[in-house]
Amino acid sequence: QDGRKRPSPPAAKMAAYEKRRAAPAPAPAAGSGPAEPGQAAAGELGSEAEFLLRAGVTAMVREALLKVLEARPEEPVSFLADYFERLVPGSPGAAGEAAAELPGPPQRLARALWYVRLAHHSHRTAFDSNAGAAYEVLGAGGRRRKAGVDGRLYSELLRRICQHGGAPAEAAAALLGRVRCRDHEAVPFDVFRYGVLTCFVLLEFAAKADALFGVLDGGSGTADGRVCQAVLRALEDALGIGHVALPGRYLEAGSRLGPDGLALAMDRALQERKLGSSMSREEFLKKATALFVAKVKPVE
Repeated sequence: QDGRKRPSPPAAKMAAYEKRRAAPAPAPAAGSGPAEPGQAAAGELGSEAEFLLRAGVTAMVREALLKVLEARPEEPVSFLADYFERLVPGSPGAAGEAAAELPGPPQRLARALWYVRLAHHSHRTAFDSNAGAAYEVLGAGGRRRKAGVDGRLYSELLRRICQHGGAPAEAAAALLGRVRCRDHEAVPFDVFRYGVLTCFVLLEFAAKADALFGVLDGGSGTADGRVCQAVLRALEDALGIGHVALPGRYLEAGSRLGPDGLALAMDRALQERKLGSSMSREEFLKKATALFVAKVKPVE
């Protein structure tokens, strides 16, 4: 006897069991039977993830989620449904609204329009990214055409932006005359972005002018012509003189036309003893948007 206590048989068995449990299980030999349930589940998960990655689904879903975060739509689920539908070539969503319109390949124009309308132009990073995607879609080459955006596709996209946004027809036509390119010209991206941005700023400017007229007419549909003319003069002064390269600055200028300035202009107009005719909403919007278009820097 050496004086040391030997482990009892049950304790020895327990120690051996713990060693076996801690040791990694050997890989099953071929033909030795089914794998353990845990190993089978891990293998299935690995194969599923590999399939999604190989099929491009993982990257596609990640891109869709990034678009949701960039655009921040009011209805994210509808946004995602529309997004995935437009990824399928030849689907109703990809061609739908432009199926019977010309010029240019309808699907590319419809998809480019969808891209540029995703994010508000004030979200500069998202807007620039979407404008770049639209530019690539329109500029995709084919069997019978070289890659690149020509003036015809560019002008048609601008027309659709104004049309879908409900811009006054005369203002839209005048604006397109200042920022359009010749049909055969190659349009660089900076010109493309400038034209697209200017169209969206026109839409917002028209919406603000419409809201302003809603204050002037009191819901009657017509307003005092003297007051409207005074407001238009104040708006013209706020826009300043000359052209600005960044169209969004005109919205900032319009926002500087505060309540105090408007109140003073309206008060002076009402103090005049001249009989004033009424002005309709359409006439007011026509004159207000003409002020904006006159300030837009033409594309050279």
